[in-house]
Amino acid sequence: MVRRRRNGSAGPVPGTKAIAYGRVSTAEQVEGASLEAQEARLRAYATAQGLELVAVLREEAVSGSVPLAERPQGGELVRLLAAHGATHVLAVKLDRLFRDAADALVQVRSWDAAGVAVHLLDMGGSAFNTGSAMGRVFLGMLASFAEFERNVIAERTSAALQHKSAAGQHVGRPPTGTRIEAKRLIADGDGLRLFRRARDLRQSGLTYQDVGTRLEAEGFRPIHGRRFWGSSVRSLILNANLARLDAGRAA
Repeated sequence: MVRRRRNGSAGPVPGTKAIAYGRVSTAEQVEGASLEAQEARLRAYATAQGLELVAVLREEAVSGSVPLAERPQGGELVRLLAAHGATHVLAVKLDRLFRDAADALVQVRSWDAAGVAVHLLDMGGSAFNTGSAMGRVFLGMLASFAEFERNVIAERTSAALQHKSAAGQHVGRPPTGTRIEAKRLIADGDGLRLFRRARDLRQSGLTYQDVGTRLEAEGFRPIHGRRFWGSSVRSLILNANLARLDAGRAA
């Protein structure tokens, strides 16, 4: 196993202390992805490489879009690296640790400068670590390809949503005063009455908060929450979908 000293020169990294990190998101837990399986692989790898695990961190139901240091166990990982003088971080895959290519490269560069090597067990079926120049170059290439794949998926999703919208299908959560039937947004009578009354009160010169207070006094109740807040009243009155549906009914 190729390692580097903390001063960046070639040679063995002093010490064999390592921290293992596993993560699953909510969706993955539902689909059956297992933290136990990740931990078993990480422990087996550490044993095979002669590394001493000083901590095994398990991040449950946290999205990979959250930066590592802002996750509960990710922040603990950063703290423990300094506390235990660990020089190795183990994870099963790149996306368990990092949110995107830029995040991966910045963090790995920082760790490399401190003499900390990142070990990834499953990168195209092979394990590698950033304790070598080849490992760091390989990580950069894989991180870039992973980001490219995410961008392609995002573009396809956006195109699909635009197609649905162009076909008259509603995309996303229906706004207050509406419901979805046959994939289309339909006006809800009670919701439209609320919309019309709120709009009329606002046009009379009341503030958004005063409109909410008046609505409650007249017996109206918010669809969500216990009371009308100024911000929620503003969103209700300025909702373009409700305005369009109301105009359609009036016609």
